[in-house]
Amino acid sequence: MYIFASENHNFLQKEMSKDIRLKKGLNINLQGEADKVYASIPQSQNFSIKPTDFHALTPKMVVKEGDKVKAGSCLFFDKYDERIRFSSPVSGEVTEIVRGAKRRIMEVKIAADSEVSYESFSLEANASREQIIKGLLDSGVWPFIRQKPFDTIANPSDNPKAIFISTFDTAPLAPDNDFVLHGLDKEFQVGIEVIKKLTDGKVHLNVDGNTNPSKVFTDCKGVEINKISGPHPAGNVGVQVHHIDPINKGDVVWYLYPQDVLTIARLFTDGKYDVSRMVALTGSQVERPRYYRTISGASISNMISENSIKDGSNRFISGNVLTGTQISADGCVGFYDSQITVIPEGNKQEFLGWIAPGLQKFSMSKSYFSWLTPAKKYNLNTNYNGEERAYVVTGQYEKVLPMDVYPMQLIKACMIEDIDSMEQLGIYEVSAEDMALCEFVCTSKMEVQSIIREGLDLVKKECS
Repeated sequence: MYIFASENHNFLQKEMSKDIRLKKGLNINLQGEADKVYASIPQSQNFSIKPTDFHALTPKMVVKEGDKVKAGSCLFFDKYDERIRFSSPVSGEVTEIVRGAKRRIMEVKIAADSEVSYESFSLEANASREQIIKGLLDSGVWPFIRQKPFDTIANPSDNPKAIFISTFDTAPLAPDNDFVLHGLDKEFQVGIEVIKKLTDGKVHLNVDGNTNPSKVFTDCKGVEINKISGPHPAGNVGVQVHHIDPINKGDVVWYLYPQDVLTIARLFTDGKYDVSRMVALTGSQVERPRYYRTISGASISNMISENSIKDGSNRFISGNVLTGTQISADGCVGFYDSQITVIPEGNKQEFLGWIAPGLQKFSMSKSYFSWLTPAKKYNLNTNYNGEERAYVVTGQYEKVLPMDVYPMQLIKACMIEDIDSMEQLGIYEVSAEDMALCEFVCTSKMEVQSIIREGLDLVKKECS
């Protein structure tokens, strides 16, 4: 049992430090928002942990096929930092280690026991920062903490200048964290008490200024509460960092999601690696979109069998439509994801293509009629509506990126691998997800997120 106590109550005083209102951005209103209903399903029998969920990770296996594991047992670790371990989400048997080209480890599959048994982690009361970090590393919880710049797993040896927690997500059909964490204020506060010890700076808890945030967040103590309002990507941590405590060369900030805070709290109160979470099943192809309690890495087959997925060719996405990862109908929830989206594939040709007028088409510009009905919800598919074409200056990027950077110039600098220009144009400030809307509105159909990700990797390799 981990107990927090302090005679100094000054740190309990919360501040409403900043009220930031963003005008740039774009809300994409899609059909299929999850109803605020908790639906129960049988525990999944199949789980998967994918090293590909962790950018730039080179895994070294600890287990082999046929091994028995518990929830919290180490499956693999980072080849270049053996302290960073990755644990099994459930107890059971390792059934398969899937390898790709050059024997790269793509996936570790586990057949779960009917009842989960846990590894036990003993953590001392009044732990120091070093002891907390060791406990997070040994249990496998550490990978939930990531860093900016570069959006990689945080380096335990760093001392970040601040830690950011975005309590809301403005991406299309994103889960409502106010609903997900309802009634979990005590557990959330315990997680915050642990996280506060990881930095000498501030813990920024950023709430949605567009609504009335949950008291789980607004009554949280020992953090600096900031209100952020505006369209997507107002909920992105990168945008929030840019406006609250910008990153310069050499700076490091850490960040994590609200449900990750609960995972940390359960580790320090129960001594368990418990990665259970609420996942929203969303999308226009889902008959009854709703919330499910499951475990990270679980197969989605139970969720979609409980719902009637509409007929047709569908795409299953772990995450949201802008930044998520395509999975199969029996695929698994990604390590960092709390949303599954199902939308139609865009594999049918449309007569006259983009030239044809239509009331059911969405456009940022006034090409169609969506600007007349801003609240209307659309059933969009994956069709690009065109192919890659000449890269032209349109001014579209600047309308959807609420950051003080020149997006097109930065993208071009990444394409030609001009590191000096990339640094001057703010490469340390951005991440791939921050540029997702630029990719969505791009007339030239450029893969903007991939370009930015490759630029960040180059800078990290050459300058870190």
